[in-house]
Amino acid sequence: MAKVLIIEDDQTVVDSLQNVLSSQGHNVIIATDPDEGLSRAQAKHFDLVITDLNWPDEQGKNSPKGFELIEKLHEAKPHLPIILMTSDDETDTTIIRATKLGAYDYIPKPILDWPHLLELVARAAESRAAESQHTPPEVIEKGKAKDAIIGKCRAMQEVFKQIGLYARKPVTVLIRGETGTGKELVARALYRNSERVEQPFVVVNCAAIPEALLESELFGHEQGAFTGAIAKRIGRFEQAHKGTIFLDEIGDMSPSTQVKLLRVLQEKTIQRVGGRETVNVDVRVIAATHRDLEQEIQEKKFREDLYYRLNVALIFLPPLRERAEDIPELIKYFMRRHGPDLGSPNPTIDPEAMQHLCRQSWPGNVRELENILRKALLLARGYPIRLDDVNRALSQTVVSLPGNEQSLAAYVDELLHSAQRGELQNVQSMLNEAVERELYGKAIRLAEGDQTKAAKWLGVSRPTIREKLTQHGLHPTRDGKTYQSEG
Repeated sequence: MAKVLIIEDDQTVVDSLQNVLSSQGHNVIIATDPDEGLSRAQAKHFDLVITDLNWPDEQGKNSPKGFELIEKLHEAKPHLPIILMTSDDETDTTIIRATKLGAYDYIPKPILDWPHLLELVARAAESRAAESQHTPPEVIEKGKAKDAIIGKCRAMQEVFKQIGLYARKPVTVLIRGETGTGKELVARALYRNSERVEQPFVVVNCAAIPEALLESELFGHEQGAFTGAIAKRIGRFEQAHKGTIFLDEIGDMSPSTQVKLLRVLQEKTIQRVGGRETVNVDVRVIAATHRDLEQEIQEKKFREDLYYRLNVALIFLPPLRERAEDIPELIKYFMRRHGPDLGSPNPTIDPEAMQHLCRQSWPGNVRELENILRKALLLARGYPIRLDDVNRALSQTVVSLPGNEQSLAAYVDELLHSAQRGELQNVQSMLNEAVERELYGKAIRLAEGDQTKAAKWLGVSRPTIREKLTQHGLHPTRDGKTYQSEG
């Protein structure tokens, strides 16, 4: 049973919290403003604190005094867990900042998920080990640049908390997720919230650099090291000295380069290709991959010792199909971001078009959604985006199963494992949708837009294929090599 300090001025919320927590045997103490709460926390022992984020200022307007309160509470009681109550419209910046300052967890107001709150209280009281993180309040500003991370679902809130937790720790971070989920955005968020923010941030896409050149790209080379090496070259690790290096698609790195990277992680030194000099490097490594590294290890394609060196702190980015509730906000964000550049300063979208976008499986994840929105904005020519605009944009996109280059068996395995973890409940419908979109999309392209021909191949009626094409936004018609939506 926990001794809980509640800092809240809304009597309705206070009564609800007190009734629910007391019914579970917890000892509840109430403070109605931040100063009283801080004073009580300093004077007595508590197992945890539940506090509001926003408090009225002198003019009666809400201000996020909760951040200041978290800092002061942790100065006084560094290991005191704090559960923060936030409004539904709080941004990713708020969650990252609160976690950086030491908040144990958060729960939205109004509180509807009482079992979740009771679980948080039990965990916080048991651990009583939330760490202090006194950091400057400057964090990523949502919507300011292309680095904004959008998402309000529980999985993305967990990502924001992990960014806040790992950012200032001197550990290697491995970011995992399908292609297009935003792994580089997370890497940049870790960098921008770290103590190395004033130092270089160097990005290396291991999959985009030929194997023969990757070693030289990472570690540099001496003059004459190989044909064409007409001068000494400083590699990316030396460029990132005192800063951060982001190794994207680490799973595509060759075994020989993996050995050299392992040595860098172990010894904090590099050796240029063709050189004998050992160069010390102080670099924080963030790596990312869409590959199943455990399977790669089994197949002897990825070193197990390197895997454990990289996988010190893990952040998993969920695919877009598993966080469909974030799609409307992502759509609005991309419209605001790209609209002005594409001739539509204040773009809008018809509800029907919005609903159709929300129903898509998005195999290319957030990157694909952004691409479709850009195309739709161009097709709409400054007018509200309509269903026809969306369908035409979708028809110009290569159709593939979720997960980029995944086999059907691998996708089925992924869905079932997600269901086993309790993350999904509609596996069959998701699989049916992905397979249908793949099947009908490829059939209509192979038939060069001839629906009668495609229907015959598939063994369905022409009305059926027309219905399926409409459902999946696949309306190509014959027009040379270009297939566009009907209407």
